Amino acid sequence: MTSQEIEYLPPTPGAMKSVFPHLDCLVDAIDALKQAGYTNMVVTAPLPRHEIEEQLYDGRPSPIRWFTLCGALFGGSMGFSVASLTHTNWPMIIPAGKPLVSIPAFIVITFESTILFGSLFTLAGLLLMCGLPSHGLQSEVRDPRFSDDVFGLVVNGLAQADAQRVRNILNDNGAAEVTGLESNNG
Repeated sequence: MTSQEIEYLPPTPGAMKSVFPHLDCLVDAIDALKQAGYTNMVVTAPLPRHEIEEQLYDGRPSPIRWFTLCGALFGGSMGFSVASLTHTNWPMIIPAGKPLVSIPAFIVITFESTILFGSLFTLAGLLLMCGLPSHGLQSEVRDPRFSDDVFGLVVNGLAQADAQRVRNILNDNGAAEVTGLESNNG
């Protein structure tokens, strides 16, 4: 990357960025920050890890599963509705009193549309919850190392009085680099 390709963004007020070379150090730092009462944080990782998700969501599952459920319910009901409404608009002469709308006849389209819309809603939920496309990311999260080989933790909403306490927590838990909220007196 040349210097012409790098876009300079000013630091976010009240944000402190830390770089962690190891996953267990990051998980320990998240736990220590949460115990100290700091919950406004952004975590970036070069690969998905369930340990980070468990720490951030306190053991609760990811909210993306609700997108999948809504998409599957929507797709299944729409698939069945389209098939049955189409069949009722152009009825055939059905002998022996068989029902016009029959569940076994429409089960395949219902299943396929359930899977299709469930997966599409999951993709939309994933993009939404991950903040993609990333046009509005703060400058601390745009560090290219976070998508290569290190983990990043950005603590937001800090006052100058909390800066040294958070810096100590991050350094004590193995942060290789901590930047942001520099002291003006030193």
